Amino acid sequence: MTGTRTPLAPPPAERHDDAAADALRRLALDEDLKARAATDPALAGLAWRVARRYVAGRTLPEVLGRVREITAAGHTATVDFMGESTRDAALADAATEEFLRLVAAVRDGGLRCSVSLDLSHLGSVLDRDLGRRNATRIAEATAAAGVEMVLSMEGPDRVDQILDDHAHLCERFDHVGVTVQARLHRTDADLPALLDRPGRIRLVKGAYDTPTALALPREDPALPGRFDALARRLLRSGHPCSIATHDVERLDRVDALVAEAGLHAAPYRVEVLDGLGPHQVAQLRDRGHPTQVYLVYGSEWWLYVCNRLAEDPRRLLLALVDAVTAEMDVSGVPRPANPAGVHLDGDGRATS
Repeated sequence: MTGTRTPLAPPPAERHDDAAADALRRLALDEDLKARAATDPALAGLAWRVARRYVAGRTLPEVLGRVREITAAGHTATVDFMGESTRDAALADAATEEFLRLVAAVRDGGLRCSVSLDLSHLGSVLDRDLGRRNATRIAEATAAAGVEMVLSMEGPDRVDQILDDHAHLCERFDHVGVTVQARLHRTDADLPALLDRPGRIRLVKGAYDTPTALALPREDPALPGRFDALARRLLRSGHPCSIATHDVERLDRVDALVAEAGLHAAPYRVEVLDGLGPHQVAQLRDRGHPTQVYLVYGSEWWLYVCNRLAEDPRRLLLALVDAVTAEMDVSGVPRPANPAGVHLDGDGRATS
């Protein structure tokens, strides 16, 4: 063939991170793979090595050991027995009993630890009255033990119910907090009613898939500013609050936000998930900020771990390292080490 050749066009730009995140979220919902990860002799060990970075243990004694490590390092802890969307009353009651054992262990051990939970884990999506009864049992136990209790936030279709159930609990208790999501457009309007109630308000960005009509996308450049504005509002209110994030830039803003709130800043905490942002939370502790680490435990870790990886698919590199180098220990005691040659940034992300 003769004549001038047209140069080959480069392939269209691909959003590999977005594609990986979508794939991980699909894996998180794959019930067959979830079951195999827990039972297959070959897969279970590898999956648990990856999960161990983000999950404090599979049993109550394991997570209590991690709580002691966290508090010995100068932080407080909050613990969540993992699970959500329970549609079996017996399982909801069993989860409630586990939370009651957790509360008793925290009380008996004199641990600086609160309890976090999803109402749907207690049966609220099966039967609202069942969920409220179980939440009330835990609220009674935590009140008697002097342990704070915080309701986690769930998907957008459950926000109204969670806020209503929180209001119901606040009629009897003054130690039950609730979580709000900066991504949701409604959060700014929800705050006045929540500020009139007792109990801590935990601010997070929000991880659930939500239509853009209801929330900012996680990658929206407006989200950091909205998060900071809500954090500033909470700090200035004098209301107990937690600024919960593993976004390094948001953590770096804490000093300025607290300073802007003045001398009468709220009884606040800076909270990070276990396995993410360990260097930042230690630095914030050293600057005098009250810091807290969010711990999860139990057997229902598949969805949680996939979502942690989906938040930043670069963590897949770290997951590979954990899978092939971490010494397997079915007790879940040791945490995977970072071998030479793998650098983690302050947010727990693998970098080149």
